[in-house]
Amino acid sequence: MLKRLLTLLIIVCGGIVKVSAQQDSIPDKQLVRIMEKADERYNQYSFSPAIDIYKKVLDKGYTSADLLKKLGNSYYFNAKYQEAAEIYKKLEATYPDQMSVEDVFRYAQSLKSVGEYDDAAKIMASFKEMTSSMVDYDEDYMAKIEKNSGRYSVKQFPYNSKYSDFAAAYYEEGLIFASDRDTGNFARYRHTWNARDFLDLYKVNADSISNNKVVKLGGEVNTRLHESTSVVSKDGSTMYFTRNNFFDGRKKKDEEGIIRLKIYSAENIDGIWTNIVELPFNSDSYSVAHPMLSPDGKKLYFVSDMPGSLGESDIFVTEIIGDGTYGPIKNLGSNINTMARETFPFISTDGVLYFSSDGHQGLGGLDVFATKIAYNDYTQPVVNVGRPINTPKDDFSYIYDPGDQTGYFSSNRDGGMGDDDIYEFVENEPLMLDCIQEITGTVRDRISNEVLAGATVKIIDEENNEVSSTITDSNGNYILELDCSKGNFVRASRDGYVPAEEYLPISDGKPKIVDFYLERDLVTGGFGDDLAKLLQLSTIYFDLNKYNIRPDAEIEIQKVIVAMEKYPSLKIKVNSHTDSRGVDAYNLWLSQKRAQSTVDYMMSKGISSERLKGEGFGETRLVNNCANGVQCSEEQHQLNRRSEFIIYE
Repeated sequence: MLKRLLTLLIIVCGGIVKVSAQQDSIPDKQLVRIMEKADERYNQYSFSPAIDIYKKVLDKGYTSADLLKKLGNSYYFNAKYQEAAEIYKKLEATYPDQMSVEDVFRYAQSLKSVGEYDDAAKIMASFKEMTSSMVDYDEDYMAKIEKNSGRYSVKQFPYNSKYSDFAAAYYEEGLIFASDRDTGNFARYRHTWNARDFLDLYKVNADSISNNKVVKLGGEVNTRLHESTSVVSKDGSTMYFTRNNFFDGRKKKDEEGIIRLKIYSAENIDGIWTNIVELPFNSDSYSVAHPMLSPDGKKLYFVSDMPGSLGESDIFVTEIIGDGTYGPIKNLGSNINTMARETFPFISTDGVLYFSSDGHQGLGGLDVFATKIAYNDYTQPVVNVGRPINTPKDDFSYIYDPGDQTGYFSSNRDGGMGDDDIYEFVENEPLMLDCIQEITGTVRDRISNEVLAGATVKIIDEENNEVSSTITDSNGNYILELDCSKGNFVRASRDGYVPAEEYLPISDGKPKIVDFYLERDLVTGGFGDDLAKLLQLSTIYFDLNKYNIRPDAEIEIQKVIVAMEKYPSLKIKVNSHTDSRGVDAYNLWLSQKRAQSTVDYMMSKGISSERLKGEGFGETRLVNNCANGVQCSEEQHQLNRRSEFIIYE
């Protein structure tokens, strides 16, 4: 104890400076004891008593960076943002080099919460500089908030009390919510991990008993400690709720003397909530709170400061396996969770995650944000739902029914009846949620299957406006992103090919592969090319000294005819050839007969003579070394007895 006291004397007396000689002094030992008491309260999240002590010391003319930080934080976590801003301002003026990232962030948030947005922007500029490698900061965030503002009609919940009422949850035809109305002994600690005693769960308009009046939830859920945020399964058989670490009539504290929060489940038996069970991933050393079920009831979302959290509190999810077992715990990741507080998750039936945060850019305090859950992925853009849901104060525990576009949320905004109040709202216009979908694929030649480098791939919206474009790489691959909240066309094109496109309707944002197989533009892009090669046809061969169309050749020529029928302006010149055997003049005559027989065959199948030409080249264009006097096999000579189909203008 003596060693600890000496250490405290060094820390406190060495760090705290008396800045006003006109105030009554406090003996060093007494100062140590006072600060010990204040720090004990602070570390137990008992911020109101801590404020009283820190303020007394400050009023006596003593100050330090640590004292100002803890006093500012005590005001901040107790939602006294005006006082917090004043203390953080003193901290900035007196100890600028000792302000941490968290101090700067809370200072900016406090300024926003009292409407001092210009000053908040300046502080956030410092925050951005300090955290440039940690977070993204959008200088246009206020414009984006205003874009979603003004869409709601908001009014007071008729069952609010003069105390705290918050955390509404759908239950049967009514609601369950948390309140301290029967004790009036609840301070504003619900956003920290030591929500004080005396909160209970109530129901209203949920059944004949509670119709048009507030009734405390029956059964074994409510205790002499704290119960709050709840969610009931779709079939009404199971409830998950938050409670202090209290079970079998005993409360448990961690090593710091803090009673942490845990999630419990309860079973509905004949209308009575009983069979209370602690969830297996709770802990005595960290808090787990604010449960929420996915619309299909298969996943449980919750909030915790467990190891691995990115900030002061993060949102996690686990799969409900059954029989009291759960899948691995998954942090929703840095797109959702920040270095600050994310809390009060809610999943609407249309797959939107709503949550409160003071880490994402907002109006101050806790704001309500939304993001689309895409195929169990949490990387879609996070959007502030705007005013009047959000204010400079704390706005939280938002729930919403997309069916009738109504919902509830809680706030400690000015004009309420109690410390916290529940508000009803109607969403008059839909929330403009961004949905980013990654589209990848490969562009190939339809006939040869060769990859097409340098092809252009575009995103075209339903109004035929080009949204974005890219060029395929050396492997014919491309990557693009589109807004999956709207229908889009993905279009691929390349010189010498017919463009192709695919329509993508509104989706959940799951990455999609769209491959293209482009056809040659035989009308404008293939002049001088051999159509047989473009179509990957077998070579049109002839028997020795004959010019009639063989059955195997007839099949291939028919494919050329189909292509000419598809492209009415396509013109073909048939070039025919012989091998080197025989007299040169005879071979020239024979090749001409072969060209003409091919043209006649195509004309007999309906192709106009104006679109066809034929020419024989005899043995003048051999494809191998089998010239006059060279010994070659019959198979080698056969390669030279052929016809080609050359595209011409």
